[in-house]
Amino acid sequence: MITRRLVLAGAAALAFTTSASADDWKAKYPELTFAVIPAENASGVTERWAPFMSYLSKELGVKVTLRIANDYAAVIEGQRAGNIHIASYGSASFARARLTGVKTDAFANDINSDGSTGYYSVFFVKANSPYKSIDQLKGKNLGLVDPNSTSGNNVPRFELDKMGIADADTYFSKVVFTGSHENAILALAQGTVDVAANQWTSDDDSTLAQMLTKGMLKNADGSPMKKDDFRIIHKSAPIINGPYAYNSDLPEEAKAAIAKAFFDAPAKDKAAFDRLQDGQKKGFHPATTKDWDGTIELIKFVDALRKKKAS
Repeated sequence: MITRRLVLAGAAALAFTTSASADDWKAKYPELTFAVIPAENASGVTERWAPFMSYLSKELGVKVTLRIANDYAAVIEGQRAGNIHIASYGSASFARARLTGVKTDAFANDINSDGSTGYYSVFFVKANSPYKSIDQLKGKNLGLVDPNSTSGNNVPRFELDKMGIADADTYFSKVVFTGSHENAILALAQGTVDVAANQWTSDDDSTLAQMLTKGMLKNADGSPMKKDDFRIIHKSAPIINGPYAYNSDLPEEAKAAIAKAFFDAPAKDKAAFDRLQDGQKKGFHPATTKDWDGTIELIKFVDALRKKKAS
């Protein structure tokens, strides 16, 4: 005879078995490595991301270690080797990873404060310069970010091509890869370059806005620079926000736990989330790898431009 006590005992045993099974991945992965692309200097990255790493460690029940990559390629190669389990990508670097066979799957991207999930590539000049358009900058110095940067290299080259400038390296006197979005803005502020490509979502949501808030940009006399000291002379079509992606070979239970931790973050640890996003974002949007198929086509286009130049 099946009694209520037996039914309850069976249910409890099943729940225990299911829970134990869901946690099996933790024995294989007692530590997860989370890598971020170099959008800013290392100390700034650590300050912003450290509280979120603590939050993820608590939610997942395993240690999550932050890795600050030297460049975009380091994130791609780290995931290829399986040394990076979770990564914050730009759209182009994620597309490059997929194009070159890296086993990585997108699961989320940022939601902007206005509810959108995209941004722009822009060309900045200093407001006190005479330049109002790209055609006035022939023979001047251009600052880019990294070969695998979406807003800092790939989209700018695509935009220049649409303007009839198929080869930026001959149109400009010098094209400099600065290594990060912050470095590109610094190069412009200091006069090393005359125009700089960068990412921009709104006047209050961009690398420039973050740097101004932190007091990183100074005039020659040491006074702080302001938003009005810079001018946008060209803005691209919208670009999808870069993804957060995990290694495809992770157990499904681990993937589900990681995604859930991200989506729960704004409510479960608002302080860590706000520190991570500098108050510029409102949450994480569920995403799939296919959302970046259009970016893959962009990368193919830029690769074709490069090959055409080399031939």
